[in-house]
Amino acid sequence: MNVESIVNALLGVVWSPYLVVLCLLAGLYFSVRTRFIQLRALPDMLRLVFRHERSDAGVSPFQALSLSLSSRVGVGNIAGVAMAIAFGGPGAILWMWVVAFLGASSAFIESTLAQIYKDRDAGGQYRGGPAYYIEKGLGQRWYAVLFALVAVLAGAMLAGTQSNAITSAVNEAWDVPVVFTTGALLVALGAILVGGVRRIAGVAQWLVPLMAIAYLLVAAMVMVLNADKVPEVAALVLRSAFGMDAAFGAMIGTAIQWGVRRGVLSNEAGMGSGAHPAAAAEVSHPVKQGLVQSFSVYIDTMVVCSATAFLILSTGLYNVYDPAVNGIPDDARLLLGNLPGVEAGPRFVQHAVESALPGFGRSFVALAILPFAFTTILALYYMAETNISYLCRDRPMPWVMGGFQLLFLLATGYSALNSATVAWSLGDIGVGLMSWLNILAILLLQRPALAALRDYEHHRRLGTDPLFDPHRLGVRNTCAWER
Repeated sequence: MNVESIVNALLGVVWSPYLVVLCLLAGLYFSVRTRFIQLRALPDMLRLVFRHERSDAGVSPFQALSLSLSSRVGVGNIAGVAMAIAFGGPGAILWMWVVAFLGASSAFIESTLAQIYKDRDAGGQYRGGPAYYIEKGLGQRWYAVLFALVAVLAGAMLAGTQSNAITSAVNEAWDVPVVFTTGALLVALGAILVGGVRRIAGVAQWLVPLMAIAYLLVAAMVMVLNADKVPEVAALVLRSAFGMDAAFGAMIGTAIQWGVRRGVLSNEAGMGSGAHPAAAAEVSHPVKQGLVQSFSVYIDTMVVCSATAFLILSTGLYNVYDPAVNGIPDDARLLLGNLPGVEAGPRFVQHAVESALPGFGRSFVALAILPFAFTTILALYYMAETNISYLCRDRPMPWVMGGFQLLFLLATGYSALNSATVAWSLGDIGVGLMSWLNILAILLLQRPALAALRDYEHHRRLGTDPLFDPHRLGVRNTCAWER
């Protein structure tokens, strides 16, 4: 048995249906416990996104949002959506929306906990995330160390998959040698990473909105050119999701499975990755950043993923494979074959754009993947760096961080120059383990987050700006707030 088969076997165990069910049930549970805060607090979310609270220790809420979106919005918003349609049918998109709606409550809980239990590192910057609230809230150091180690592994492996996507896309679109693109990528990354969280957040603050708006504008142009088909696309998604479509009626189980899995992998709600940038924000109350991070799940799935889905479906240029047939070439098991010979992934988007804007499709995919993947690498580095800092008790020696930055760049460069198949699988295993560890932790540690929510809503009813006092709520080990 070779390395790839062993890794794939582990992936099947970690990403079993039990994890999908856990993500859904946790989201539903937190939705009920918070009385669907992800719906009730939408006006507050929009208001808080653009608050300019900032200090020497923390970044602004909008910068923290941009940093978390850097992780959520990536290659998966293009390739992942195409694969969900190919293997789960158009109905998978509805189930992506469902998991995003429920997952927004999980994102709220984990991000609020990250703010409650954040701390300062040796440089005076806020640090936080699952490892911090597991140790401070649950008192389980071994559990926190385990999460930190898994997060470092996942961050390094997934960064390699993103760099590989960049070099492959640039090479295919403009025939630029992979080694040149890799060199330029590593120089740009190195210049940003040495600047720490402020420089990373500063780059994400302007690059994330720019890339998302540009992508949405092109998707909107294609949909306008196919405007007469958009209502039928919406109807197709609904029919397929509930097994009422003639072509895809037998795929309801597969639609749920692929929609939930791709949705969870895209918006990362409950995985704990979004909790790291959430802790870096300067706010007067933890719930404020919890609401902002909850809103980021909507941006990722309801907006960006939906744009990709409608772009593909409105042009009709996609394939759907029969889930009941295995062991034969893909083209021999097509339920719908509008692109025979085309592999599921970014090429669906490429053909969709080409059909509406001839000569632009290949370059568009490369231009979209480049900033999406680059900002994801920055967010993954920040997540890994935060957990390195935790393992060093927030006082790492300069050579430790310098050495880690070098290793991170080497891993990123290696995958950029080589196949990223095993790196993708290892990264998915890391993300899956993060999800198991983090969801169980926030289920055990929900009380402080729910108490903070009640406190926040009490202040809002009184018409005062919520200010967090952990002693009043009986929450302990909140070092950053006590200072």
